[in-house]
Amino acid sequence: MAKFSEIIEQHPTVLIDFSAVWCGPCQVLGPILKEVKSHYADQLSVIKIDVDKNKDLATQYRVQGVPTMVLFKEGQQVWRQSGVLSKEQLIEIIDKHH
Repeated sequence: MAKFSEIIEQHPTVLIDFSAVWCGPCQVLGPILKEVKSHYADQLSVIKIDVDKNKDLATQYRVQGVPTMVLFKEGQQVWRQSGVLSKEQLIEIIDKHH
């Protein structure tokens, strides 16, 4: 698998979902992110990061709770939020930065 930094630099817009298997809200967010991904097709990469398997990355991005979503535009972090958002809310946020 490519390094995290390579992924966010190679794709113009990347939404990272920091989550955990045991997290109920993360499971709710999963299908919402799939819908958001299909809305944007190839214009958006959505990457799920398991905080238990990637503790260093979670620490680097100061993830305090899950789910935490971080949006990168051309390699730069442009937005982040913890908690579950609706498909419509996420599309509105991504459109603002897209």
